[in-house]
Amino acid sequence: MTKTNSDIKIIAQNKKAYHDYFIEDTYEAGISLAGTEVKSVRMGKVSIKESYIRIKDGEVFILNMHINPYEKGNIFNKDPLRTRKLLLHKREISKLMGAVAQKGYTIVPLKVYLKGSLVKVLIGVAKGKKLYDKREDIAKKDQRRQAEKEFKVKNLY
Repeated sequence: MTKTNSDIKIIAQNKKAYHDYFIEDTYEAGISLAGTEVKSVRMGKVSIKESYIRIKDGEVFILNMHINPYEKGNIFNKDPLRTRKLLLHKREISKLMGAVAQKGYTIVPLKVYLKGSLVKVLIGVAKGKKLYDKREDIAKKDQRRQAEKEFKVKNLY
């Protein structure tokens, strides 16, 4: 959990999405949660690594998002992997439907964060990377890391 702004607290990130996809566009969506799920999210017990997003009947849903059951929630706890509805405007949903209709595009969750007192999900319209694209990214990362290491060693002496 890291703080970027005074009112935004990042709970979970999907770093693998940036490795596997080119992110074309992003949208901020609210998420429909039960009370005990919100408490669990505030404690940072969320994983979006295996989650994905589907549009069904003009509504957007996130599937396989894991929220650990709240310890003190007993009978009020919901299924950790249940399907949850994302809250978006109709025009945003229609844009997403148009993007997914194109070949090779999908919608992936990128971050779960608290904005003030609200739980938000950053979702991205993404196009899958080929293996050679992933190799290029890894090579660029290695070069950047090597340059930072050399810079650090150079400034020590």
